Amino acid sequence: MSAPIDFFFDFASPYGYIASQQIDKLAAQYGRSVTWRAIVLDANFQSLERIRIPSNIMRSDYIRRDAERLAAYYATPYKTPSNLGAHTEQAARIFHWVHDRQPEQGRDFAHRVLKAYFVDDQNIAAEKVLQAIATDIGLSAEDFQEASANPASRARLKAEVDMAEARGVFGSPFFIVEGERFWGNDRLPQLERWLAKGPY
Repeated sequence: MSAPIDFFFDFASPYGYIASQQIDKLAAQYGRSVTWRAIVLDANFQSLERIRIPSNIMRSDYIRRDAERLAAYYATPYKTPSNLGAHTEQAARIFHWVHDRQPEQGRDFAHRVLKAYFVDDQNIAAEKVLQAIATDIGLSAEDFQEASANPASRARLKAEVDMAEARGVFGSPFFIVEGERFWGNDRLPQLERWLAKGPY
């Protein structure tokens, strides 16, 4: 099988959410799999060379409208969260703990967290929200605590963020296939062209 597509996303990114509704279907059309990689686009990214988008910009009226417009374009259910820009480190830690053990269950968790935030307007920075989602996918209370609070889970997320930065990731969504990098939903047509015909 051809190399998988690495899909980097932040749970707080509306653009990452919209891409999450498209990437698996796109990949399947060309016989590819997708490896989901949750990152946290905040102080964990330390490189002075990466593009930094101020948090106030991400909460601006333009971004709100742009995300709503993009979601409508893709016919994706979407509601701007009342706390846009929620902290997502715990959600990302849980995702990787689950995904490392059961990738499909991890992807299910990710979809549910994204829906909770961008459709149901739940606060995904709240532990009770994440715990309810974890319970829904079959995680025990003990596993939830292990996934969310164990130092190994924190180290796992840091390693993922460090690896993403080393590979040149600086936003959400970000796709890498066969070493080629694509940033943003507007690059999905170029990604599809790569999948269909190979390198440019």
